[in-house]
Amino acid sequence: MTRGGRADLVTGEGLARAMDGVEVAYYLIHSMERSAPDSGSFAERDLLAAGIFASAAARAGVRRIVYLGGLLPRGDSDGAGGAHARLALSPHLASREAVERVLLDALADSVALRASIVIGAGSRPFRLLVHLVERMPFLTLPAWRHHRTRPIDARDVAEMLAAAADAAVAGTLDVGGPDVLSYEQMIIRIAELMLVRRPALGFGMSLTPLTGRIAAAIAGEQPELVLPLMGSLKGDLLPADDRAARLLNVELHTFDAAVERALADWEEVEPLAAR
Repeated sequence: MTRGGRADLVTGEGLARAMDGVEVAYYLIHSMERSAPDSGSFAERDLLAAGIFASAAARAGVRRIVYLGGLLPRGDSDGAGGAHARLALSPHLASREAVERVLLDALADSVALRASIVIGAGSRPFRLLVHLVERMPFLTLPAWRHHRTRPIDARDVAEMLAAAADAAVAGTLDVGGPDVLSYEQMIIRIAELMLVRRPALGFGMSLTPLTGRIAAAIAGEQPELVLPLMGSLKGDLLPADDRAARLLNVELHTFDAAVERALADWEEVEPLAAR
């Protein structure tokens, strides 16, 4: 939406101008950082912004909204026909789903890509993991370390988002990389690719209110970002299927390739203490 310049999603100012003549509008906004005291929770702000964006897109005649949201937990098979029971959503993932619903309801041809952790130099969750590996003398891994996900290369996400503009598909698509990894495996592999040795110490409890604040302090991140992220690690976050890469014609990079590229991109603008 560069045609019309800047716009404010909270007030709606500038949105009509920005969307004038636009066929496909991308919604890549999600914020959990602290804001003004009277601005409400991050979920309230996100829902407000999504509603204003969706209404402006509909009025402007936008054909499709493309949204990057979050993978939702599916639970375990209930034994009856292989169906999956729905797990309770964390506030973070519930907010992602609520925003998705607003955008898809506004324009029937819209597409929502649901991803887990994106591996890229600009990805805040990835940067959090790298800073923890750099700055902790040993890796403390709470109970959620055993849960699995499919991290995806930022290059693959960008390619999917671009392809989604004209793809013959609508609705939601789960996206993920080719490797299924537990969070413990992911963190240890990042440390190995950074060429650092860190002994791992596992805990039997999650202790998210405590460990989240400690992790935020060590990594130099805001607790308002880290706590909701860790609160979402209550189970596996895996795509329901693999059709997204096929439908969008994207060849996926491995986890190792994604991390190596992300670290190389990072080092072009900022040194890594551990390398």
